[in-house]
Amino acid sequence: MTSPLPLRPVLAALTLSALALAGCSQPAPPADNAKVAGGEPVATRAVMIGTEGPTLPACSSISRVKDGGTDVYWAPGETRAVKAKLAGGTPVSLCEAADNDAWFGIVFAAPGTDKDMCGIGRSVASAREYQGPCRWGWIRGGTVRLGA
Repeated sequence: MTSPLPLRPVLAALTLSALALAGCSQPAPPADNAKVAGGEPVATRAVMIGTEGPTLPACSSISRVKDGGTDVYWAPGETRAVKAKLAGGTPVSLCEAADNDAWFGIVFAAPGTDKDMCGIGRSVASAREYQGPCRWGWIRGGTVRLGA
């Protein structure tokens, strides 16, 4: 009667082979280790409303996205994960500016939602993060027609 091969060394060899192959099949991370567009953002910063004081509307300007549309991001300067895409002509409320107007914090209604429900046309007692019910995010400066 022949004796079978000891199982422990065989299982160990198979496990090491499987791990080596699994390591080869992993995709390389992006060059700057960025998240994939549409994934989780690296940075998030809520849009502030009421920054102009308690006597003015919570957001100062109703504007429209320029032709060609724009991407909405989670934070100023954060371009690794797109939060939403807005078509040209979409109305947005500018609530905050950052980086010398390179970025605008905006509030916008979801498609099919009345923009008057956003609650940014009335004043707020003090500056605070926008909590809804509409959507918010950051767009690059120059992608909207101010006051349009």
